[in-house]
Amino acid sequence: MFGRSSSLIGNKGSNRYSIRTGAFIAAILLCTVPFVNIGCKKPEQKAVKEQEVNVRVQTAENRSLRPFVESVGTLKPYDEVIVSSEVDGILRSIHVEEGSPVSRGQLIAEIKDTDYRLDAERAEAVLKQAEASLANADQEHQRKEALYREELVTKQQFDDISARLALAHGDLERAKSGLSLAREKLSRAKVFAPMAGIVKEKKVTAGDYIRNGTNLISIIRTDKLKLSFSVPEKDVGSLREGQDIMFTADSFPGREFQGKVKTLYPNLDEKTRSLPVEALVANQDGSLKPGFFTRVTLYTGPAKDAVVVPVTALLYDNSSTKLFVVEGDRAKEKAVKTGRKYGEFMEITEGLKANETVVTVGQNNLMEGVLVNVAR
Repeated sequence: MFGRSSSLIGNKGSNRYSIRTGAFIAAILLCTVPFVNIGCKKPEQKAVKEQEVNVRVQTAENRSLRPFVESVGTLKPYDEVIVSSEVDGILRSIHVEEGSPVSRGQLIAEIKDTDYRLDAERAEAVLKQAEASLANADQEHQRKEALYREELVTKQQFDDISARLALAHGDLERAKSGLSLAREKLSRAKVFAPMAGIVKEKKVTAGDYIRNGTNLISIIRTDKLKLSFSVPEKDVGSLREGQDIMFTADSFPGREFQGKVKTLYPNLDEKTRSLPVEALVANQDGSLKPGFFTRVTLYTGPAKDAVVVPVTALLYDNSSTKLFVVEGDRAKEKAVKTGRKYGEFMEITEGLKANETVVTVGQNNLMEGVLVNVAR
């Protein structure tokens, strides 16, 4: 009896082990069968989000603008003269310094005039002698002429006195010319300003011995100035005398000055292929100085309406020009034609309308239809 019980107990343990083993194997088979999806389902994949391109935009504007040409130039004196000595001698005094204002006819220098004064006095004496000789010859001629009519003197005697009278007239004229020359030289010992202006440079000092033609000082006129600049060959056809210009100088930041075109030179510079131009600039207060570097804007016509965008919005591909606009949340590529440049803006003549939203930053990363995020 006891033996059978032990046998029965042993069989029960063996059955339990077999059941557990079978359940484990069934579970493995269920997970490995493709069409069974109980307890081992894979996670679903999420949809990929479309990438946005960050951009900055600006609205295309319709502006009333005047066409213009930009250049750089230099201010020059309206007039400049170098005053020279017309006689030799020692410079007695000079009455001006660099920067001194002078008026027309003002005495600016004196040369020692002793020799010239003596020459003038000598010429005066020669003139008096010539006048006396002429008076004597004239009286004798009158007497001989009366005697000749009465045939009391020969024709030869009358001809002699006539010749002496003619020589006396010539001597008088030479004496007058000599006196005029001596007085002229004496007057030139004093040097006067030929025009009103400012002394640019003094080249001599009192006590210097100077010769005829020696430069003494230079005077410039600055109440008006000339602005010299050049215009590229492609813009020459739009130039006219009297056109308005605006310019700035580094010495006066934020301030604009005005002028008008005065001279268009007749030929282009062969090296730069540009035309030299001069404009007239008023300078009554003397604030502008010759030699200033300037940035010039020359207006070539009346104002006109134009669609403009920032220059930074444009993309160049060989001979074509394009830009991107934002429609909704997408980028759209547009081919455009450009006109004149107005400072930081470019005129668009074809391909764009006013009030369209133009990409100004980030357009290098764009393609047609790309999703954009406009940075605010």
